[in-house]
Amino acid sequence: MTSKTAQQKQQLILQKAIALQESGHLAEATHSYKKLLKLTPKDTQLLNTLGMLALQLDNFKEGLNWLEQSLKINPNQPHTLSNCGYALQELKRYEKALAYHDHALALKPEYIDAHYNRGLVLQALKRYEEALLSFDNTIALYPNDADAYYNRSISLKELKRYDEALISIEQAIDLQPNYADAYCNHGTILKSLNQYDEALICLDKALSLKSDYIEALFNRGTVLYLLKRYEDALININQAITLNPNYAEAYFIKGIVLQELKHFSEALRSYDLAIILNPDMDLLQGQRLFTKMQVCDWNKNSMLLTQLTKKIANHQHASEPFAMIALTENPAIHRKTAEIHVKAEYPSNCFLPNITPYPKHPRIRIGYFSADFRNHPVAYLTAELFELHDRNKYEIYAFSFGLDTKDVMRKRLETSFDHFFDVQHLSDKDIALLAREHKIDIAVDLGGYTQYCRTNIFKIRAAPVQLSYIGFLGTMGAEFIDYLIADSTIIPDDYQKYYSEKIIYLPSYQVNDSNPHISEEIYTRQDFGLPETAFIFCCFNNNYKMTPNTFDSWSRILKQVNNSVLFLYADNVLAETNLKKEISLRGLSPNRLVFGKHLLRPEYLARYRVANLFLDTLPYNAGTTGSDALRMGLPVLTCMGTSFASRVAASLLKAVGLPELITSTQASYEELAIDLANHPDKLNTLKIKLQHNLPTSPLYDSRLFTKHIESAYLTIYERQQNGLPPDHIYVDNKA
Repeated sequence: MTSKTAQQKQQLILQKAIALQESGHLAEATHSYKKLLKLTPKDTQLLNTLGMLALQLDNFKEGLNWLEQSLKINPNQPHTLSNCGYALQELKRYEKALAYHDHALALKPEYIDAHYNRGLVLQALKRYEEALLSFDNTIALYPNDADAYYNRSISLKELKRYDEALISIEQAIDLQPNYADAYCNHGTILKSLNQYDEALICLDKALSLKSDYIEALFNRGTVLYLLKRYEDALININQAITLNPNYAEAYFIKGIVLQELKHFSEALRSYDLAIILNPDMDLLQGQRLFTKMQVCDWNKNSMLLTQLTKKIANHQHASEPFAMIALTENPAIHRKTAEIHVKAEYPSNCFLPNITPYPKHPRIRIGYFSADFRNHPVAYLTAELFELHDRNKYEIYAFSFGLDTKDVMRKRLETSFDHFFDVQHLSDKDIALLAREHKIDIAVDLGGYTQYCRTNIFKIRAAPVQLSYIGFLGTMGAEFIDYLIADSTIIPDDYQKYYSEKIIYLPSYQVNDSNPHISEEIYTRQDFGLPETAFIFCCFNNNYKMTPNTFDSWSRILKQVNNSVLFLYADNVLAETNLKKEISLRGLSPNRLVFGKHLLRPEYLARYRVANLFLDTLPYNAGTTGSDALRMGLPVLTCMGTSFASRVAASLLKAVGLPELITSTQASYEELAIDLANHPDKLNTLKIKLQHNLPTSPLYDSRLFTKHIESAYLTIYERQQNGLPPDHIYVDNKA
C-alpha cells in the first residue's frame, strides 16, 4: 500500500471515529480509534482520546491505562496528568490521584480542572483545610463555578464552619438556581445551625427538582427527627432506604428515631442492618449497645463491650461519652471516649476572636446553659440554687436551648434568674455571641454530653471561664472546659489524671432543693401490688443503669432473703419482659420483681415510703433517685467504683452521715444487703440515724451549698482576673 493510500485510509477511519464519537456511539468510536492506534502506536493524541472515551464509559482502569501509555511517551502533558488523576479518584486511589493533579499544576498553575479535582481528592481524604484552598484557587480562576462553591461549602461544613459554609452554598445557588445538590447541602447546613424550619424549605426545593433524591430524603428525615416529628421522619428515612437498600446511615438514624418512639426491637434491627453495611460507622456500636441496655437485653453484652472498648482504645469514634459511663466504670476509657468525641465533633477551628477577661464587674456574671430548664432531674436539683444566689455579688443568667414545655418547673425557673434567654432557635455561634454581649464571666454547662447538648457553644467560648456541673457525670475531655465540679469522694486527688479539667472540690457535690413538693398521699403496699409482709428492696434508677453484674447481685440477695421482692421502674415493656426472663434464668420466680409506673414527682417521692432498702447500680449510680430516696428516709446501699458516676451515691451517703452503707466490692454489697434485710433491728438503727441526720445534712442544705459554690466562683474568677491559669480548687467547709 502506498503512503498516500495509507494516509487516505487513516483519514477515513479517523472521520468515522469522530462521527461515531460525536453521535454518542462511544464504544464503536473506541473500536475505530484502536484501529488507528495500530497504525500509529506512538500517537499521544490517540492514546489520550481512547483514555477519555474509556472514562466517559466509566471504564476507569482502561482509561488510566491509555492515559499512562501517553505519559510514557510525553510525561509533560498537564491535561493527561489531570485526567489520570480523575481516573484514580474514581478508583478511590486518592494519594496517587493527588500526585497526578499536583504534577499537572506544576506544569500549568492556572489549570482550573486540576485545582477543582485536587479539591475533590483532598475532600475524599478528609483533608478539608487543603481542599478549601484548591476550591478557592478554582474560584479565583473562574468566579462563576457553581460546583466549586458547592464543594467549598461541603469542606466548610465538615470543618463545622457553618456560617462560612452558608455563604458559599448561597453563592452556588445564585449562580445555578436549579441546583438540586446545592439546595440539599443548604438544608443540611441550616440544620447544623439549628434553623430547622428553613432547612426543610431548602430540602423540599431539592426534592421538587429531583423527587428521588436519596440524600435529600435522608436529611429531611433527620431534620424532622430533630423537630421531634418522629413519625414524619420515618416516612422520609424509609423512602431513602427504599431507593437505596444499602444506605447504612439511614438505618442508623432510623434506629435512633425508633428508639425515641420506644420501638426498641425495631430500633435494634435497624442498628443491626447498619452494622452489617458499615461496622465502623461513627457512634453506631455504642448506640446499639446502649439501646440494648435500655431494654435490659444483655445477650452477648460482655463480648460487645469488649469489642467497643477495643475500638475506643484504637482511637475509633465508636460511642458517645454518655453511653460509656453506663457501660463501664473505667475512667481511663471514659476520658479516651470523650477526647475522641470532642476531636470528631468539635474540631479546632476559630469561629470568634479569642475571648479575654472583662473588666471587673460590680457583680460576677454567671451564665447557666441547659436544655433541661423544665420538669427534669437537673432542674429538680438546681432550681433553688438559682433562687438563692446572692444578688449583691452575683448576676445570674439562663441560656435555655431546650423546648419551652410551659410546665410548672419551667415557669418557676423563668422567674429564678435575673435574665432568662430562650435561645433554642439560635445557632451555637449566636448563643456564644449573646453571652459575650452580656459579658458573662463564668459559663456553667449543666448538660455536658447529654441529650440535646450544645457543646459547640463552649468550644466557641461563651465566657472567659467555663465549667461543667451536674448533668454529665464525667470528664468532657476538652481543652475549652476549664473546671469540673466534684468532691473528694467522687474524684480523689490520685484520680485527677482521668479528667481533662481542673477539679473544683466542694464539701458536698450534689445540689438539692431543700423543700420539694411531696404528695401528702399515704400510699400502702397494696397501691403498687406489693406483698404486705415482704421485705421490699427497690431501685428506681433508669433501666440502662442495670447491668448483668448488678442483676446477678440482686438475684443472689433475693435468694438469701426469704419473702423479699425487688421493686423496680421499667420505662418500657421490653425491659420488663427481659428482666422477668433474666430473673427466671437465675432460678427465681418473676413474681419476685414488681414494676412501678411513672408518677408525677410529688407522688414519686411519696412512693419511697413503702420500701425498706434502696439497692444502687454499678457502674452508673443513683444520682437524683439516690438523694430522693434518702430524703424520704429510705437507706441507700451502694457499691463504689472508680469512675465519677460510680462514686456519686457514696458522696450522697457521706453527706447524710451514712458511710456504713458504702461498699467497695460486689461481695460486700451483697453481704450487707442480706444482713440488713435479715436483721430488721440493724436496718431500723440506720433509718433512725438517717431521720436524725436529715434536718442538718449538708445534702439538703441549699443555702450552705450556694455559699460553697459561690466561694468557688469567686476563687476561679479572681484567678482569672489576676491572669492565673485554672488550677484545682478546694472549698473549705467554712467558706
